Amino acid sequence: MAVTAVGRGRSEALPPVDRDHRWLDDDERAAWMSLLRIVSRLPPLLDSQLERSSGLNFFEYTILAMLSEEPDGTLRMSRLASVTNASPSKLSHAARQLEARGYLVREPDPDDGRCIRALLTGAGRDQVIQAAPGHVAAVRGLVLDALDPDQLRALREANELILMRVDPEGATDPEGTR
Repeated sequence: MAVTAVGRGRSEALPPVDRDHRWLDDDERAAWMSLLRIVSRLPPLLDSQLERSSGLNFFEYTILAMLSEEPDGTLRMSRLASVTNASPSKLSHAARQLEARGYLVREPDPDDGRCIRALLTGAGRDQVIQAAPGHVAAVRGLVLDALDPDQLRALREANELILMRVDPEGATDPEGTR
């Protein structure tokens, strides 16, 4: 039995479905495609707003924001890589750029000299404080204000269910609640 995939007004036959393979039904495909559209469109929009207002890209802002939320303004680079979902080399490159601009410094971790930690500077804290209002306004305008409180709660619950599958250890959870 062949399954038909419908997209943009055209139909094409897909390979036969076997017992071990389930194709997406229309509702599943619509949900999946809307999620893909969001994850592809949202980061460049946030990048653009941040670059215009503060000279930071979204990744740089996220690094500084994660550091600013720590009581002492520091995180081990390995933890910062986890919460920003970055490879060590990507994080190192961004940290080098932020360090050159005076927003953070990297130093040996006093608790374990084998580890390096990032420390938010006063200039870095000032930069986050300056960038945050515009970023929050963009997040509200692009995402949060489009949803009523029940939809927002449902979005969070759905996200948490997905995160339990894609990040079961909670490595990207900045609060470390999982």
